[in-house]
Amino acid sequence: MTYSILARDAKTGILGGAAATGSLCVGGWVLRGVAGVGMSASQGTAPSTLWGEGVLAMMGDGASAEKAVDAMVSPDAGRDYRQLSALDARGGTGAFTGAASVPAAGARQGDGLVVAGNLLTGEEVLEAARDAYLASTLPFAERLLAALDAGAAAGSDSRGLQSAALLVVSPDAPPLTLRVDMSETPLAALRALYERSQSQPYAGWCDVVPVLNDPHRRPRAEEMEVLAEQAASKA
Repeated sequence: MTYSILARDAKTGILGGAAATGSLCVGGWVLRGVAGVGMSASQGTAPSTLWGEGVLAMMGDGASAEKAVDAMVSPDAGRDYRQLSALDARGGTGAFTGAASVPAAGARQGDGLVVAGNLLTGEEVLEAARDAYLASTLPFAERLLAALDAGAAAGSDSRGLQSAALLVVSPDAPPLTLRVDMSETPLAALRALYERSQSQPYAGWCDVVPVLNDPHRRPRAEEMEVLAEQAASKA
């Protein structure tokens, strides 16, 4: 009951995903990601968060996205009611759509990119999201948002949308995890939340917190003064 995109930025190696659905809390249900490891999107009629977390663990142990998906799906007797896509740190992809998925349902895979969906108005939603991401020259996170917008314009979830989410992970930045859990206009709300996250003081604060490649990072005294001034100006 969702459409999602997982992608690897070819220039930077940053990983990200975005999803939207006609139900609640798509970010919490669907998207998972670990910097330097991979991304997953677990969705469907009876989605398994265990699938999303399981493929990440396998990829962390060195499995490709394709092999991780196969290994996660095969032993599950309920797999016909689920859908799973995965992206590894090298840009490899894997995807599975259960036989009992509500049509239209399917996935489109490419180098460093996988788009998946079910209960769609048509599979053109998948192509539209994929093509919009590939055609965009915007910053990485905004390309993911553009894919969601294009999917919605092409027909979206057949029930309309109620929630949307964006997740971007990198060893050099804190996770960007934005969720709109319920809204009559979740894509617009998600974009507004993203734009707020790129403005001060939040953006400046994100530049000084610990990250994987600098786990002891902290603000200098002069940076603290600037952050304090920015926070005061927003009060």
